[in-house]
Formats: sequence, structure tokens, C-alpha cells
Amino acid sequence: MSTPVTRVLTPIEGRVVSVPSDEAIDEKTRLDKKATEVLTDDDPVIVTETKSGSNDDSDSGTDDAIIVTGADAAKHLLPLRDDLEPALTFRSLFLATILSAFQAFKPTAITIQGTFIVIIAYFLGKGWAAFLPRGDLFEARWRERGGQGKVPRWISIISFFNYGPWNLKEHAICSITATSASNGAQAIIVFAAQDLFYNLPLNAATVILCTLSIGLFGYGISGILRPIAVWHVDAVYWSSLPTVKTLQGMHWQEVKDSKPIRYFWYAFAGMFAYEWLPAYVFPFLNSVSIPCLAAMHATGSNAAVLTNLFGGSINNEGLGLFSLSFDWQYITSFQTSLPLTLQANAAAGFFVCFLAMLGIYYTDAWGSKSLPFMSTRLLSQDGSKYPTTKVFVGGVLDTDALATYGNPSLTGSFAYSMFMANAAIGALITHCILFWGGDIKRAYKSARKGNYSDRHHAYMAKHYKEAPWWWYITLLVISFVLGLAIVIKEKSILPVWAYIVALLSGVAVAPFSIILYSRFGNGIATNNLSKMLAGLMLPGRPVGNMYFNAWSHTVISNSLNLCNDLKMGEYLKIPPRVMFLTQVYGTVLGAFVNYAVMISIVGSNRELLINSNGNASWSGASIQAFNTNATSWALAKYLYKSGARYSIVPVGLAIGAGAVAVHRIVVHFTPKIRGFSLSDFNFPQFIQYAGYIPYNSSQTCVIFSQLIAGFYVQFYLRNYRPRIFKDYSYLITGAFDGASLTVLFILSFAVFGAGGPSKPFPSWWGNNINGNYDFCPVADAVATGSCTDGGIYYPPIGTSFVTVNTKVGMPYNVTTPDGIVALVPIVTGNITGQFNGHLIPNLSAETERLLNSNTGTYSSVETRWVFENDKGDRILADMKGLTTYSADALHGFGTAYLSTEVEEFYWVNWEYFLIEWQGTFNTGDAKFEFFQIATGGRKDGQTIPT
Repeated sequence: MSTPVTRVLTPIEGRVVSVPSDEAIDEKTRLDKKATEVLTDDDPVIVTETKSGSNDDSDSGTDDAIIVTGADAAKHLLPLRDDLEPALTFRSLFLATILSAFQAFKPTAITIQGTFIVIIAYFLGKGWAAFLPRGDLFEARWRERGGQGKVPRWISIISFFNYGPWNLKEHAICSITATSASNGAQAIIVFAAQDLFYNLPLNAATVILCTLSIGLFGYGISGILRPIAVWHVDAVYWSSLPTVKTLQGMHWQEVKDSKPIRYFWYAFAGMFAYEWLPAYVFPFLNSVSIPCLAAMHATGSNAAVLTNLFGGSINNEGLGLFSLSFDWQYITSFQTSLPLTLQANAAAGFFVCFLAMLGIYYTDAWGSKSLPFMSTRLLSQDGSKYPTTKVFVGGVLDTDALATYGNPSLTGSFAYSMFMANAAIGALITHCILFWGGDIKRAYKSARKGNYSDRHHAYMAKHYKEAPWWWYITLLVISFVLGLAIVIKEKSILPVWAYIVALLSGVAVAPFSIILYSRFGNGIATNNLSKMLAGLMLPGRPVGNMYFNAWSHTVISNSLNLCNDLKMGEYLKIPPRVMFLTQVYGTVLGAFVNYAVMISIVGSNRELLINSNGNASWSGASIQAFNTNATSWALAKYLYKSGARYSIVPVGLAIGAGAVAVHRIVVHFTPKIRGFSLSDFNFPQFIQYAGYIPYNSSQTCVIFSQLIAGFYVQFYLRNYRPRIFKDYSYLITGAFDGASLTVLFILSFAVFGAGGPSKPFPSWWGNNINGNYDFCPVADAVATGSCTDGGIYYPPIGTSFVTVNTKVGMPYNVTTPDGIVALVPIVTGNITGQFNGHLIPNLSAETERLLNSNTGTYSSVETRWVFENDKGDRILADMKGLTTYSADALHGFGTAYLSTEVEEFYWVNWEYFLIEWQGTFNTGDAKFEFFQIATGGRKDGQTIPT
């Protein structure tokens, strides 16, 4: 009797698949060991014979081959093996639907790597296959009892839900489809920013349809770019290889027979046991800084300088020079998978970034020293938070309010990073044209002739039906109509003409961005270009700027993601039509999931997300940077026009393009210098990393560890241990990703607050709750600029909260056992800043002890004020400090505790404030400034439980 199989029709894949029983699987295993045996039509087969442009169809057995180019990776690293298993099944889509929540909107610095989803899907799929009734087993029993022909309907139903073993292609479809839900997360940040900073929430239908339009339009572009972005042999997508190799290892290797897969699980177990330490118990391991430990007791200006240089354990702390991170969730396989040329360009770029940020700040370029060293916020000229909601009423610029509050300021580091981001875009477009233009033309000509240099695509073209061009064109039309309907209905979003221009700009830039990413594994952020265009065409409309960016830059990003997934599908031999349909399904699903998650997180963490530093669970840094960028470009004619403070920023486009043009000329005449190919120097990547730190508001303590890990894998292992590089590097780093992110997932719900109140680990030396995790010192006073007094007072680490201009009456002096005490009444007081209003005279006063107004003397001051605004909101301020006297003037410093029941300002109850004041003794006029200290209050950023 022949080996029993279930014949499953898969019209999308265009063929009938043999679904094997246990006996068939055993037979296949025996056949695997006999490379010369001819297989029958009814047996599952492994195909390794096809036709490619290179005429080299065999999987190379050269383990010592050094992998450098895309052709090397296709030949020596990625086998042609295809087990002809079904890819599109009920259980693969069902599990993908469940796992899509992992890729939903998350305001956090942690990226969920694809290998984490792969490992979760592996266990879920294995469990499904093991514990639910299996169709192939029931069919085998039915045939053993004499069953012939078509199987009964009840077996077909069981097979539909659970046909047999969990296979590679199902696993890949499940993982990739779940990951595609993140495409909605990229678009949803627009609605989060709109809600958080402009109080303009949208209804669910608008958000979901807008997300679908943004996500699906990018997929339509992908279809047009396939010859150069998917089918080209150099379109490797290096950062996706850990996911590909992990999938192949899990299904093609058995633990008992394969040393690499055994080491995969050893690495997973080891990292799972270790990751609890840096992630929760011992966060110092994420930012080990010898300079910070040596300088931990420094104070004042010395502390500020040392922290700017060596701090990096939290966002915007400092440069993180010489810090090392031993927390893999920040290092990731993404960094170790990038090719050596990119590693070298990144290292050079970071070095320039360090020098530039220090030079800009300490030479006071753009008035940098009057603002924080690093910040993603839009600031007032005094360093306080810029009143965005008051200047942009309803998301539109109020010119009268702008005149009142003045133009916003950017920290010098952030202005520099915006300049470099523009330069990188100019360099990107020019580099693709001058260096790769001829290759792009050849790729399209070869595709028309059916000649492919990539043996994986040659195999796919021979054995599977490609998704037709009209599928992608239809998707373009549908998504365009959806977006058009939204902008017509929601007139405050974008004019119709601006919507069309946004899409056209995305279509124009997408090819360049995708080509670079496909060859290096990392791309160039093109959102600055779209925001600059929007700022020119839609001045004074930051919300419109965000939507313009979504329909241009986010479209590019989604197009890139689909091309990446299509290439993974070719490596894993998944039918292109299945890849197309499941990616569309994942994006549609992601629109709904992301909206629900965004509403929940923004609603419950609003104040925390408005603070750019955040806490261990959530960080608003990325949303802040997104809003700051959009707002600054909405004020383009005030900030970036010729002669304006930041006029150099848009010029970066031309400077970046010019640098590449010069580079191309030099390469033409001098291709190499002492064996080094000058074409390996990639200006777009170098420029991007030269401005990377401020723009991405990241924890800089991980930079050196990422570079060390990247160079170890890509330089040492790849060149000197090629067999280890090929068989282990991608598997082991993929295991590290999966284990560390599994721990992070558990911690998020158990103690970080995702599933209830947060539960910080008890305070001890290794988590330094009352300071920076890396023990970098914190400056302990707030005097700034001309207010310093002979080096006694030092610059702050904090921002201005309010300024109070007061007039006091004559003091009432009383002699007590402690000396003279004076009661000083408040006559008037005007408050400006984050709270605007006045002091209540009858409830506000101050007392001074040891009152003596002689030059050089001082008095102890206690003040109790009540702030009130036009709405009747009140804040109580209790202050203590010292006033020093000079001729006809006074100058003082102190601390303040604020309390209120007003929801908008409830956060002041757990913050810490320092005050500086100056006054004229004879007139009674005085000016007080309250500084909010970044390191004060509760370290976790949560409100005090009620």
C-alpha cells in the first residue's frame, strides 16, 4: 500500500500540496539521506534543482567561504531547500492574529525583534499540533482500516484546523504576518501626538481608515519596485537574516543531531536566566561607566560636565562615552547582523557626532548653553517647555500667541541632528543615482527578460506564481480612495492637493530609501524631507505636517517593510501570492489592534508620555521628538528662513548631495587607497550616524557595546572564523533576542505596570533609585548665566517652570529669641510660564529671620504663596531659602514644594523645585524663577497612590 498522504488544494499557491502522514514523514527522512534517489510524484520532496542567471544551483558545501556580498550570502549562507509544505493554513493565520498584539503601538525604546515572535509562534504552533486532533493521523487510521479515495468530511474538517506537524512555512507566515501589524503602529503615532499635545482626538473610523490608507499605499509601491528591491541578488536585507536562520534551524535541525541548534537552545536558556538582572534587579549592568563611578561625588558645574560626557543610562542624559551595556535587549541581533561596511561607517559617524555635540554646546552655538545639553522638547528661550497648545490653537498657528510667547528654541544638539538628517537625505538620493543608477537599469531589463542573478528568485519564478502587477495597482487605487475620503471628510487634516503631493513625494523617494536599506540592512530616515515640504506648503499647521509626513514618509517605511518580507519569503520558499495576501491581512488587522492599544496607553499614561524621559515601562521621547519636529517645521518661515536662527538646517539637503557628488568624482579617479575601496565609504550612512544621537533620543550607554558586538561578529568571525559565522552567529544572536525579549514581556506585565501597578525592585546599590543608574553625578543648584555668584552657584539640570514678578510691601519687624523676624506682605504678583496667573495677595506672604540688609549679609527666608489663574485653578507653594544682600539689591536661592488638586498640574505634587530670585531693595520689586529638577521626585514617574 502506498504511503498515505492528504491532497490539499491551495489555489493561491497555484499547486496541489501533498500533506504527509507520520509514515510519509518517516519516508521523507529516509529520502533526505539518499541524495541520488529519485522521488515519486506522491512523495513530499526537497527541491534543490532550478535555473538561475548564475548557473550555480547547488547548495555550496564550502563552510570556510567568507561571506561578503549578496551573492555570497545567497550561495553559502541561504540554502535553496524547499519541502513543498503548505504555507497558508487556518492555524497560521489564527496564531498570527493573536500575536499581532506584540507589534502594536508601544511608546517605549524597546523594539520587539522578529526572532521573539518566531520563538513564541514556535511553541504555540508546536502545542497546537501536539494537543489538538490531527488530520493526518486520523486519515492514516482510516486508510489502515481500508478507506479508499477521498477522505470523509469530518477528517477534512479536522485537517483544516490541524492538518499535521507545525511546519516551517506556516511558522514563517504566522511570524511575518504578526510582525506586519507594526506597520499600523508607525502610522498611529500621528494620532497619539495629536491627542497628547493638541487635545484633538479623532473618532475610531477616521483613525482606522487613515491607518489602512497609509499602510496599504506603501504595499502598492512595493510591487513596482520588486525587480530592484526584492529580486536583485544584492537586496539581502541583512538585518532579517537572524530571523530567517532561526526559522530554518528550528525546522530543519533536530536537537539530538545538530550542534548549532543545541547551542541555540543553550544560548536561549542562558540569556533567559541572565536577563532578569539588567532588566529589573541590577540595571547598573546596562550602563557600566568607570568614569561615572570615579566622579559620582562630583558637584556643581563639574558634575554637569561629567554627566554630559559620560552619562547615558537614561534618555538625554549624556553622550555615554566609554560606557558599556551588558543588557542584550539593547544590543540585539540587528546590530550584529549589519555588514562590516555599515559597522565602519556607523563607528566613524558616532565619533563625529560626539565631537559635534560637545563643540556646539560648549561654544554656545545657537545659544546652546542657556538650554539643556540634550532634549527632544520644543523649548522657550528660558529653557522651559514651550506652550504648544497655546500657540497652536486647534492645531493651527495663533500669530498673536506666537508674538506673546516668542519663537521656540531647539537645543543645539537637536538642531544639529535635524541638519544632519537633511544632509543624509540629500546624500541618499544622490548616492543611489551616481553609484547605483546603472545597476538599477540593468535589474529592470533583466527582469523583463526573465534573467535573474539571485538563484533564490530564479527558483521561485520557476516553481511558484508571482503576484501579478495588477494586484499592487489595485491596492494603490483602493488606498488612495480611502485617504481621499478621509481628507475630504476631516477638512482640518490636509487639503486634497497637499494629500496628493504627499503621496507623490513618497513615491519619488521610496526607491532610493528601499535600495539602500536592502543592501545595508539599515536605511535613512526620510521624514525630515516630508516635514520640510509640509512646512513650506502648510505653514503654521503642525498637525497637517504630521499627516503629510504619514502619507509620504510612513508610506515609504511600509513599502520597505513589505519588500523586506517578500525577500524573506523567497529565502523560505513561501509563495509570493501568499506573502502578499497575508501581509495585507496583517496590516488591516494591525489598524484595529493599534487603535485599541493606543487609546488604552495614551488614556492611562498621558502625563507620563508628555514627559520625554518617562520611566522603565513607557517613554514619550519618540512622540515628543515627532511632535517637536512637526511643530518646528510648521514654524519654518520663522525658524528656518534665510537669516533665521536655524537657517542652516534645510541647507543640509544640498550639502549632503554635494558631499556625495564630490565623493563620486574622487572614486572615479582614485578607486582605492592602499587596498581600501573608497566606494565602501557610504556618505548617507555616515552622515546619518554623525547626527544620530540627539535625533533618536536614545540611551547612549549602549553605543560602544553595539559597536563592539558588531565588529566582533562582522570583522572577526566573518573573516577569521567563517564556519562559526555561517553556522552559529545568526542562530545564537537570534536566541539572545528571543530570550531577552521574553523576559521583558514577562516583566512588563508582572512588575513594569503594563498589567497593573508597577512594582519597582527594592532599592539597593545596583539600581540607584535616587540617581542615575550609571552613578553619573547630578548638579545640585540652579543658578544660570549672569546669576552665578563667584563660582558658588552652578548650572542646573532642570527646566524653568514659572517666573513670578512680585511687589512686596514694607516689612513688619519683630524681635524674637532667634533674632529679628520680618513679615513681608505680597502686594502684587504676576505668574508666567507653564502656569499663567497671579498671586493671591491676602494668602501670600513671606517671613525673613535675622533680617539685616547690610552688604554681604544674609537672611533665612520662608515663603508661602498661592498661585491662581483665570479659571480659578490654584497651586500652593511652600519655599525656603537664603537671601544675600548687596548695595540696594538682593539675590537668593531656595527650594520649593508645590501642591494642587488641579488635574492638569497634579504632577507638581511629586516634583522637586529650586528657586532663584533677585530684587531691588528700595522699590520692593523682585523676580522669582522656579526650576523643575529633572532628577527630583519619584524616580518611576508615577503618581503617589491615593
